[in-house]
Amino acid sequence: MTKSKQVLGLDVGTARIGVALADTAVRIAIPHGYIEVDGSEFKQIAELAIANGVETIVLGYPRNQAGEPTAQTAYVEDFAEKLSDIDATVVFQDESLTSVIAEKRLIQQGAPYTKGDIDSEAAVIILQDYLEQRV
Repeated sequence: MTKSKQVLGLDVGTARIGVALADTAVRIAIPHGYIEVDGSEFKQIAELAIANGVETIVLGYPRNQAGEPTAQTAYVEDFAEKLSDIDATVVFQDESLTSVIAEKRLIQQGAPYTKGDIDSEAAVIILQDYLEQRV
């Protein structure tokens, strides 16, 4: 039996960071809100990782429709380097169209939602893809 591990999924943006959590034994990503990008985001992520015993942090990896890196790709790569103080493995997961899919899901639910809700749902999609493809 494989050991259960806690995984944190992040949809990294310049205004907000969508957050999702999962246990590898259950393999279901769950939304965990979002973090405002205000200078305290790395401290908040570290606290969240410690509080949940996170061993892996999955970052959405953006590319354009041709699959090529963009300015946002460089931003996420730089963001990943700044997470090096956290005792967790950082990995990238393709995030193609996750925000579009996330918003469609929220619309289907029929309840009001915010941009932060879209970011959190995008983090769920990123993390779920990781769980299905790599765990």
